[in-house]
Amino acid sequence: VQLQASGGGLVQAGGSLRLSCVASGRTFSTYAMGWFRQAPGKEREFIATISWSGGSTNYADSVKGRFTISRDNTKNTVYLQMNSLKPEDKAVYYCAARSRSGSRSPDWASYDLWGQGTQVTVSS
Repeated sequence: VQLQASGGGLVQAGGSLRLSCVASGRTFSTYAMGWFRQAPGKEREFIATISWSGGSTNYADSVKGRFTISRDNTKNTVYLQMNSLKPEDKAVYYCAARSRSGSRSPDWASYDLWGQGTQVTVSS
């Protein structure tokens, strides 16, 4: 299974972006999925996670109310809608999958599949 993230780019503060992550393979619908980000010189940071069915989500406090994670299992895709972007949201964003669990988790170490990352830059 491979994960391909896209949708990053340059946006002004207050703007929006939608990231997508497409998974190859037939078992995507059984995986919990997550989004993480990493800024230069900083540790990887949890952003959002969603259960296999999409019925349960969780967010980091820093993005709660601004970002929304969702998934379409018919398209093997997970999304991250990012609104009201701030300069501090600038980072490389990674999608990740828990291939052995359908339960959401904020712990990056529990994810065993990772996408290549997509750059998000927010100008002030």
